[in-house]
Amino acid sequence: MYLESFIDLAGDAVVLAAGGLLIGMLFGAFALASKFCLRSAVIEFSHGLLGSKFSIWLLTFSAAVAGTNALIASGLLDVSSARQLAARGSLSGSLIGGVLFGAGMILARGCASRLLVLSATGNLRALISGLVLTIVGQASLRGFLSPVREALSELWTVQGGPSRSLLAIVDAGAVLGLFLGMLGLGGALWLARRARVGVFAGASAVGVGLAVAAGWLLTFRVSQASFNLVQVKSISFIGPSADTLMGLINSPSLQLGFDVGLVPGVFAGSLFAALLAGEWKMQGFQDGPSMSRYLFGAALMGFGGMLAGGCAVGAGVTGGAIFALTSWVALAAMWAGALLTNYLVDERSVRSTNPREIVSAS
Repeated sequence: MYLESFIDLAGDAVVLAAGGLLIGMLFGAFALASKFCLRSAVIEFSHGLLGSKFSIWLLTFSAAVAGTNALIASGLLDVSSARQLAARGSLSGSLIGGVLFGAGMILARGCASRLLVLSATGNLRALISGLVLTIVGQASLRGFLSPVREALSELWTVQGGPSRSLLAIVDAGAVLGLFLGMLGLGGALWLARRARVGVFAGASAVGVGLAVAAGWLLTFRVSQASFNLVQVKSISFIGPSADTLMGLINSPSLQLGFDVGLVPGVFAGSLFAALLAGEWKMQGFQDGPSMSRYLFGAALMGFGGMLAGGCAVGAGVTGGAIFALTSWVALAAMWAGALLTNYLVDERSVRSTNPREIVSAS
């Protein structure tokens, strides 16, 4: 009722942008407070540990799965028209892109969402890396890298519909998804307690996951109330960041929508949380080799994320929450690429100098 009134008053584009801004602010604040980071979880896991960083990531992922599938099971949400399920997907893109993204995430010391969150705290390394990621992502989507991306995407494809849904493949529904999400949430809570994760950090990690569910709900409800075609989607960063940046460069005004509100919302939420916690501090690159590593990693993430159909959040958490086959393949490939790169680039060099520094290096 209220949503329809807002749409009649301001239009669906304004409602989507405002909703994206609010959800983005919550995501940014919660992500900073919880230190949500897939890279940190991967490094901790590589050391045979299931500690605070891994439990934070699992809390977020499980909360997104449980929250999204609870909405679907209750009839409040329908994601069958979402891009991750309805359109033809690329398994080769998910595999290759996921590995490249995971490798880039280790080199740049953070995924796309983490770079955006950190850039709001005064971290110039994250800001510049994020800009490189965005530019390469745009070049991969519509620029000179797009033929390469399209060729790799066509190597192994899967039709849209039930064949892209893991739940449909096993002849199950959202109730099973909810059960698995709650099971993961229970395990994550146990790990978080064992690792002595603070209540505020744990609750913030859950908040990050619920922000993903909120994004799905908002866009679906607007699509049902609007006379215009509205894409059902949730939080992702590479595509929206590229579109927002290109819109600012090429047009005097931005076309309003969920993504346009999301990206500045995450930045604003992170900035507010950093100022409130006294964590805002200007930081730059230490030296030339360090800068080269960050920028090369960002470029790998820009291309890999576009090829995989999303970043660690867009494909890994948002797509994973609706059990999209290609999203789960991309997430597994990101883990594999990150684990391999961390071992080859970081851990071997640490072992050669001081084996005791392996864990502390993360």
